[in-house]
Amino acid sequence: MIDDTAARAQLIDAADRLFYARGVQAVGMDAVRAEAGVSLKRIYALFPSKDDLVVAVLRQRREVWNAGIAASAEAAGTAREKLLAVFDFLDAWFREPDFRGCAFINVYGELSGGSAEVRRTVREQKEAFGAYVAGLVRDAGAPESLGPQIAILAEGAQTTAAIAGGPEAAAQAKAAAAVLLDAALANTP
Repeated sequence: MIDDTAARAQLIDAADRLFYARGVQAVGMDAVRAEAGVSLKRIYALFPSKDDLVVAVLRQRREVWNAGIAASAEAAGTAREKLLAVFDFLDAWFREPDFRGCAFINVYGELSGGSAEVRRTVREQKEAFGAYVAGLVRDAGAPESLGPQIAILAEGAQTTAAIAGGPEAAAQAKAAAAVLLDAALANTP
């Protein structure tokens, strides 16, 4: 028998795959049980509700997102390049064969009328991303007002890529971000 840490990891990975592919509401706990190979009794001992499992999946997604964004920025040289590297990360992600949009946006769309904890987890992710972008904007010497604009371009690119079924939105959003950034820097004393 596997320990609780391993069982939690199996459950989160299985639920993530299923929720991302089919949606949270379309996936029952029996499907998670079958995918993870963990009994329902153990599932509910580790995650008292489906919402608890959804929150755990989103928290894991946040870790993966943060690591990917950080790795993209790390490879860039200047503050401007670090900011635009966000869109390079998105471009690579949009090209993955199982890309179905932002899990946070998808879950929020499905469950926003339900769990307060799910709503809070999604909002925390979006606020943290906005703060990350704001930090990159500050490092680049651009006005603070540019941060939300660039974050919105990244968020919009995710939704557009999911609906359009192609990665082009990343390059388009990157080009728009570059124009905004360059104009802001040109007008900064």
